Amino acid sequence: MNPTLQQLQREIAYSLDGLDAAQTQLHPPSRPDKWNIQQIMEHLLLSYSGTEMALNARLTKRAPTKAKPNIPQYLGQYTLIHLGYFPRGRKAPPLVSPIAPTTHPICGDDLTQAAADHLAQLDLLCAEAENLFGPTCRCASHMVLGPLRVEQWRKFQLIHGEHHLKQILAIRKAHQV
Repeated sequence: MNPTLQQLQREIAYSLDGLDAAQTQLHPPSRPDKWNIQQIMEHLLLSYSGTEMALNARLTKRAPTKAKPNIPQYLGQYTLIHLGYFPRGRKAPPLVSPIAPTTHPICGDDLTQAAADHLAQLDLLCAEAENLFGPTCRCASHMVLGPLRVEQWRKFQLIHGEHHLKQILAIRKAHQV
């Protein structure tokens, strides 16, 4: 597996280690309107699925996107991917928003395995896109950041994941689990 996605997989496993299905339902204290741990992970899983669909679409067509990033997209790419800054407080698009409330609690191990499965699939698609289109080609478009190279997709997933894993670790710390 690519080292960037492998790092993300390790960080997810660490963040969810030992959580039972009841503990994954914990919200930030005094903020029950915010996502619980499982919903945060569902958001990440939906993000991985969206990336898989975007890459699959380009691979099926055997052609990268022709789109070019506009100025706001370029600035977003630079800020997020090069500087590693993920803005706080941005509302997730409906496509990657978890269902609320959670109807089927899932333990940390199962969420970790679901993430590992998605990241393995994403790794295969990224490698295929990189082989087909080359490492410098903007192969597929992100809904906010615009067209990204394969390595930018990997880096986006890592930075986005770390942003949300900090939230999970803060919930765990607040609830002492």
